[in-house]
Amino acid sequence: MRDIAIVSFVQSDCVRDAGALNEVELIMPVIRKVLDNVGIQSAQDVDFTCSGSCDYLQGAAFAFVLGVDALGAVPPIKESHVEMDAAWALYEAVLKIRMGQADSALLYGFGKSSPGELPIVLSQQLDPYYLSPLWLDTVSSAALQARALLDSGKATEADMAEVVARSRKNAKSNPHAQLKGDVSVDELLAEPTYLSPLRKHDCCPISDGASAMIIATVEKAKEWGKPYAVLKGIDHRIESHHFGARDLTRSVSTEIAAKAAGVADGPVEVAEIYAPFSHQEIILKKALGLGDDTVINPSGGVLAGNQMMASGLSRVGEVANRIIKGEIKRGVAHATSGHALQQNLVAVLEGA
Repeated sequence: MRDIAIVSFVQSDCVRDAGALNEVELIMPVIRKVLDNVGIQSAQDVDFTCSGSCDYLQGAAFAFVLGVDALGAVPPIKESHVEMDAAWALYEAVLKIRMGQADSALLYGFGKSSPGELPIVLSQQLDPYYLSPLWLDTVSSAALQARALLDSGKATEADMAEVVARSRKNAKSNPHAQLKGDVSVDELLAEPTYLSPLRKHDCCPISDGASAMIIATVEKAKEWGKPYAVLKGIDHRIESHHFGARDLTRSVSTEIAAKAAGVADGPVEVAEIYAPFSHQEIILKKALGLGDDTVINPSGGVLAGNQMMASGLSRVGEVANRIIKGEIKRGVAHATSGHALQQNLVAVLEGA
């Protein structure tokens, strides 16, 4: 297996409403900057390009094709797309490189969620026969999961509030964050419930934005002469979309992916966890086997800003950037897709 180097990562600000900007205009600045960081001119200078997005956000079939306009249509490139978070575009690109079909890849994810009702739109991720026709939104399914967790005694509402308070505090140092500031657990618990047992702060905000990344073989990264983080392990797993067929208080798929990716093979200094709801961070921390010595979501995580279809890639990028800057030597990134942590990806990153 060839080691993979993460050479460059850029993300846009998380904003509640990007206004008149379309998806191409969201993508172009991050792609331009991620290419400039490496010192290359265009997508033609890498061997493979893969994007992650959701056509349902735009309400049109093959809407992701419009995003390719940000790359330039001529000359043609080797391009692919995943109808998921761009963390899975990263996985596809890793396979391409490890199979010897490419030495470098450009990845990007984007989403403009503000025009529609995101929780309802994402009901299309549910089982199409039994659950999707009910229009069960993501907040409602998360509330079912949170209630199961609280009733099991594995967490309390105060534990959930502590996650939010830490997220807002950590986000103060993140220029891209949408929600940040100092707030106490007592203040959060005093707020009314939104969809019991969830309060509004327990739910990630709706954000518009994009992120981009360039990966390559270690040999190619050295040729470029740029610092890089090494992707030592990556794995993703999926669970049943029938809520009654799995224990909502655990994330078995994350546990399996973490073992396969090698999370336990060394100390984890930082973990960027994609937890769209506060209680899910509690579930995922246990599934990843992280101790109290691991710093969780120093960026604030997605509770501070959730670029739909890009936030999973951003979790990997956040860890990679800290390694490249020399702040840490080893970290873990996690991404999720689907309702109630149905699909999960885990990546382990280390210094060169």
